[in-house]
Amino acid sequence: MKPGTIVFRGQTKKGREIVVRYPLGSDVSALRNYINTLSREKTFIRFQGEQVSLADERKYLNSYLKKMKKSEAVKLMVFCQNKLVAVSNINLKDKISGHVGVFGVTVTKSFRNEGIGKLLMKLVFKEAKKIKKLKIITLEIFANNPVALRLYRKRFGFKEYGRLPQGIKHRGKFVDDIFLYKKV
Repeated sequence: MKPGTIVFRGQTKKGREIVVRYPLGSDVSALRNYINTLSREKTFIRFQGEQVSLADERKYLNSYLKKMKKSEAVKLMVFCQNKLVAVSNINLKDKISGHVGVFGVTVTKSFRNEGIGKLLMKLVFKEAKKIKKLKIITLEIFANNPVALRLYRKRFGFKEYGRLPQGIKHRGKFVDDIFLYKKV
C-alpha cells in the first residue's frame, strides 16, 4: 500500500484510458476539488452541498496515508488524462471493532456507467486483503439508490443487517439508511 503505486492501467467501456493508483500527498487539491464537485451534485454521498477546505482535505489525506502505512486502510484513485474521476476506500474502525472496515466508492458524473465503479470495487477488495486485521466490510447506502443496492447485493455479495427508517436527508426528503456487510 505504498503511496503512488499503480494497481491498474486500462480502458473504460467507452475506451477512455485510465490509471488506478494509491494516493500521494500531492493529490490533496485533486481530492478536494473532486469531493466538492460531488457535494455540489448532491449525489448519494454524505456531503450534500458542503465544501471542504484545502486545509481540511490535507488533514484528512495525511490521516489516511498514515493509516495505509500501518495497514489499517486502503484508498484507490482513478485518473483519466490526469483528472481524478473516481475514488474508493476501506478504512478500519478502531478498538473493539478494529476488524471491521468501512467501504466507500464514488465516481464523477461524466464517468458513470463505464464500468469504473465495478472495476474499482474489485481492485479495492483485492488490495484490502493486505489488511490482515480485516474480517468484515460494511457500507451504508441510501434506500433511494436501487442501482447501487442491487450491485452490492448481487455482484459483490453484501447482505443487509439493518435499516434506519428516514435516517438520511437527501435532496430535502427523508429516506432509509440501509446497512450492508460482507465477510472477507
